[in-house]
Amino acid sequence: MVTFFVAILALVAAYFTYGKYVEKVFGPNEQRQTPAYANKDGVDYVPMNKQKNALIQLLNIAGTGPIFGPIMGALYGPAAFLWIVLGSIFAGAVHDYLTGMISIRNRGAHIPELAGKFLGKVSRHLVNVFALLLLLLVGTVFVTTPATLLHNLIDGKVALIAIIFVIFAYYILSTILPIDKIIGRIYPFLGALLLLGTIGVGAALLIKGYTIPELSLTNMHPADLPIFPILFLTITCGALSGFHATQSPLISRTTQNEKQGRYIFYGMMIAEGIIAMIWAAAAMTVFDGQSLQELINEGTASLVVNEVSMTLLGAVGGTIAVLGAVVLPITSGDTAFRAARNIIADYISMNQTKMAKRLAIAIPMFLVSYWLTTIDFNILWRYFSFANQGTAALALWIGTMYLFVKKKNYFIALIPAVFISDMVLTYILYDSNLGFGLSYQAAHTGGIIMTAAITALFFWKGSKNKKENVAVDMEVPPLRKAEKIN
Repeated sequence: MVTFFVAILALVAAYFTYGKYVEKVFGPNEQRQTPAYANKDGVDYVPMNKQKNALIQLLNIAGTGPIFGPIMGALYGPAAFLWIVLGSIFAGAVHDYLTGMISIRNRGAHIPELAGKFLGKVSRHLVNVFALLLLLLVGTVFVTTPATLLHNLIDGKVALIAIIFVIFAYYILSTILPIDKIIGRIYPFLGALLLLGTIGVGAALLIKGYTIPELSLTNMHPADLPIFPILFLTITCGALSGFHATQSPLISRTTQNEKQGRYIFYGMMIAEGIIAMIWAAAAMTVFDGQSLQELINEGTASLVVNEVSMTLLGAVGGTIAVLGAVVLPITSGDTAFRAARNIIADYISMNQTKMAKRLAIAIPMFLVSYWLTTIDFNILWRYFSFANQGTAALALWIGTMYLFVKKKNYFIALIPAVFISDMVLTYILYDSNLGFGLSYQAAHTGGIIMTAAITALFFWKGSKNKKENVAVDMEVPPLRKAEKIN
């Protein structure tokens, strides 16, 4: 129980301490006009207030990742708590803040465009493929997971395929309509449902006298899978997630003032870390490792969500908690497809003010996603995890380059960039299903060597960018008096 409370307090304290330091390093400018005003188009660039942006950001980034990931990460035991806390504070929140703020400084640019600017043209094409693959996988996973949760909740009284089609219909509308017409209006209600369910699960653990495991570095995974690197690709959302780098630019296009950035980007990642802590603790407390593994194998992590909710909160409260869990993937799936549309439009320079042009991109995208729903969920999640953390590494290297060129403390981004790059590369060398199936020792050695090579290449490119005096911030006019909103 002590570990759980210390972890929650550490996450909250980090927002006011390390988060403030990261903000100081970046240096937000209250007088600078944001893309919401400079590029206002009534579709994607729409000024919205701080609270609405923060709630949308939280729901965008908090898919089933901070629930499913921590549940599967709970198989490793309390060691998972360390990654959630340290990952959220020093990696995830830094990642989200830098990608959001750098996007604001570059007219709301998405990650492929930022990669091209800071890491080179080849990187732009590479990141474009990575980001689109990730977004399509996220969108697809976040169709199947809420559909499965709802199907379980109503005891299969409605066909799973019918639920999938209803969710797809919502996703299509939220992808092509202006951001303030659906997303901006319904998210406050969905956010309330999410918070109510999550708080209910956390409160029930404490009130009913459950004993939450204390910190231990022992690997408790029933299948004895190694903590390094697999845990760091299992718990993604809730600690560090490249998916967030695709979502932050959506809100960078609706943010009114740069000073709101710490609250919207750093703060909401901390909130997601708290959600992840609650679900990891619940999974570890209600089940032992073997029974948790069996339940995951029987019906994916969605069945665990259902069992935990009903056990802790009963029929009524459990239903609310499950619906809160349903909200998470739906409110990330819709913006995953929206972000994919924006990335494709930016890449091929297609203006999105006309509905026909939005549909021209959206329809083929949804057809591909529907085909992906026919693939086994566990395979999709494996590819999602790899693409997710690969994108996170790229986004952190972009943030590092930005600070390096501006002669600021780039170590706040460099250290997590090096760490997660090593984990991703080691994973692809070690995993026999997705990667090369090397021995554990060989995979780690190879990961370190390749990460060192990437780091050396980074400093070469960074020195070149400094010499060429690369402009990291786009020029925009200052805020007008009417735009200075708190």
